[in-house]
Amino acid sequence: MKRTLLTALLVLLLSGSLVFAGGGRQSGGGGGSTAGSDNLAKSLALDISGVKSTDGQPLMPPLSPKQVPARPANPDTLPEEDPLHWYDQEYAGWNAGAKISPVKSPANGSIGKHVIVIVHGDHPWTTAYMKGARDAAKALGMTIDLWSPNWDVNVQNQMIDQAINAKPDAIGVIPINAESAVQQFRKINQAGIPAFGTNTLTTAEAMRYMVTWTGPDDWGQMRKLARHLADAMGKKGGIAYITHNPGGSPYFARMMGPRTELKSYAPDIKTLDFQSPGFDAAATKQVVADWITRFGRDLNAIFLADDSAQAIGTVDALKEAGRTDILLVGAGNSKAGMDLVASGDLLAITYQTAEGDGAAAVKAMADFFNGKPLPELGYLAQDIITKSNVAGFQPPQW
Repeated sequence: MKRTLLTALLVLLLSGSLVFAGGGRQSGGGGGSTAGSDNLAKSLALDISGVKSTDGQPLMPPLSPKQVPARPANPDTLPEEDPLHWYDQEYAGWNAGAKISPVKSPANGSIGKHVIVIVHGDHPWTTAYMKGARDAAKALGMTIDLWSPNWDVNVQNQMIDQAINAKPDAIGVIPINAESAVQQFRKINQAGIPAFGTNTLTTAEAMRYMVTWTGPDDWGQMRKLARHLADAMGKKGGIAYITHNPGGSPYFARMMGPRTELKSYAPDIKTLDFQSPGFDAAATKQVVADWITRFGRDLNAIFLADDSAQAIGTVDALKEAGRTDILLVGAGNSKAGMDLVASGDLLAITYQTAEGDGAAAVKAMADFFNGKPLPELGYLAQDIITKSNVAGFQPPQW
């Protein structure tokens, strides 16, 4: 009983301190219409064009659109190697329907606003994401709090409640899983606080409660990387996949994205196997060693969901087996991945700016406060990093 009471008091103290730090919802607009107009004018006049991420790339470039095909009547009935089978995952949100109880923009400027962003968990990538969000908030005249539940969905749900009690001007969330996301965004929406989805795709239903969603077009990036790999393979051979954690949107995007693309772009490339050893170099190394024994010379390429631990384990396995003929590509651009690209151990990786991801969410909030129209979803720019251009993306963000 004492522990429960102490926990409740700590939550109240945390909420109270956040309200003091942030100034409450729709702050920064002043007490009257003239002050609000002045703040809006100042906010719109902010020049963010020179704000850079750690790697020297623009921190807040314009987000990219996406060509969205018509939804088939029953996507699930289509073969898994048909890209439209995965329609409701790749295009989640585009055909979600009308927003539910949309929060109206105050249109009184971003300067002085206080926002809270709840990430999914602790990781070097997340640290870079947070840095980008902080840098963007500073450039846009906003204050920001960033919270991490460290991959615990129950803790994330508690943080959603704490954030609502703090009454910030907006709340952003990287949901840990799609099932919880619906409830999380509904709660924020019902509290009258603008909700923003970021980084990880959820479901169409969850997106109806958001103002907008920003993040990488993981599917588009994987299709682009798959074509690059196919060209290097001469559009023939055998490929295996080290996947992301099963169940989340990156799992499907980073395995079924390339597989469906190769089905049409290079149908002579055959899928040999796919395994999910997690983000552990030793476990990945063992899987790849087993593949080398099992498939021999039929194994010509490996597609990695991660360019850090998974890439390190894979390269170690190939070197121990003396296999220099197997091509490797991976998602992301960590320091480990870019070093392996520079050394020639990795053929190519995707450019996926962690700092830009965090900044995009904050920039979307600022655009909302400034009364600017927002798309249903906004995607980060895509690029492929190879040995010929890796120097242009140095130093790494994480």
